Amino acid sequence: MTPIHKILEALNSGKTDALFQKLYGNKPGAVQKQVERYLKAIEEFKALYPGQTDIQLFSSPGRTEVGGNHTDHNGGRILAAAVDLDIIAVVAKNDLQDVRVKSEGYSQDLVSLDQLSPVESEKYSSAALARGVCARFNQLGYKIGGFDAYATSSVPKGSGLSSSAAYEVLVAVIENSLYNNSGIDPVLLAQISQFSENNFFGKPCGLMDQTTCAVGGFVTIDFKDFAHPIVKKVDFDFAASGFSMVIVDTGGNHADLNDDYTALEHEMKAVARAFGGQVLREFSAAKVLENLAYLRTKVNDRAILRALHFYGDDQRVVDQVKALETNNFNEFLQMIIDSGYSSWMWCQNCYSHKDIEEQGISIGLAASENILKGRGAWRVHGGGFAGTIQAFVPNDLLEKYVREMNAIFGTGVCHELMIRPLGGVQLEVA
Repeated sequence: MTPIHKILEALNSGKTDALFQKLYGNKPGAVQKQVERYLKAIEEFKALYPGQTDIQLFSSPGRTEVGGNHTDHNGGRILAAAVDLDIIAVVAKNDLQDVRVKSEGYSQDLVSLDQLSPVESEKYSSAALARGVCARFNQLGYKIGGFDAYATSSVPKGSGLSSSAAYEVLVAVIENSLYNNSGIDPVLLAQISQFSENNFFGKPCGLMDQTTCAVGGFVTIDFKDFAHPIVKKVDFDFAASGFSMVIVDTGGNHADLNDDYTALEHEMKAVARAFGGQVLREFSAAKVLENLAYLRTKVNDRAILRALHFYGDDQRVVDQVKALETNNFNEFLQMIIDSGYSSWMWCQNCYSHKDIEEQGISIGLAASENILKGRGAWRVHGGGFAGTIQAFVPNDLLEKYVREMNAIFGTGVCHELMIRPLGGVQLEVA
């Protein structure tokens, strides 16, 4: 722990500038904006917990899916990346058996570590995420303890950038730092976070989001063995590419999409079951193509098309990683486009069949193609059906792209992102 006045001195003197450039990029004003953000968070912390004199600073990033759209749940491979939007926290140990977290804009969460079982009234809340992380630490034999925190987030909810995973990883990194000498591997922190979301928050999810938030940078994950996923960082300097990644919120009603998401996974697995298996990764695309007539007697046609999307996007992840590692960015961009078309045509998750008149994602993709064709790339982002698209935009086209997306979908719908090389971290600032 570090005295507050030394943290403030480091922030005000420029000692944190190099670290903040790594976390938030070097666009004009970016570092100073973050310095002011952290200074404000410290002032809020001091007002909430006046007895605390020593603190630590933490940051946990959001994440973006880059390759492998709806491949993880069938044992496939994905490519994802941590981004410069994050949740930060000012933290101090307390002498209580309580985790006390005040997040900007929300009431304070109070989680007693004497109760490490799921609390029904907490489902779908940040308190459930914190309790679940601490419970899993305890189950695995790691130390846990109370802390006081003030947190503020720049990860928009509903943006497909995984604010819940960022929060879970934040709590895990705090417990790891304060009580376990930062000795727990980031992949295990991600698995602990996934456990919390599945068993305490109440949402079934894979491991992609948490792993990317915990590890940072470009990350590829192979889920062939769900219990032991293979995680690899991909060495590529996105900042030097001359491109920006933009996530565009095309709107739409997210309230009634659970059936769409469930059907997508179920239909892919139905094809695997028709061959006597559980997930598509157990079989090959050739087996599906050689048995189309048979499959049409067992599953619906959309399930077959979604299976073909799985095989295409699963292999594309391997090829995308190779393109990045060999600095072949143009080839990488073409595979982003190919993935997007596969999602649009075969996976069919760019709009809901329950509301064919609302197709914001499809409109966003069509407009992106018009602006970026021959220069950039575009695809559906995340689960699909409504919500966000992802675009790789040359920096000289960035202003035009953002302006035209804002004109279509409303001011403020574009999130310009940098790929952040670090995952969830304690910031060494003094």
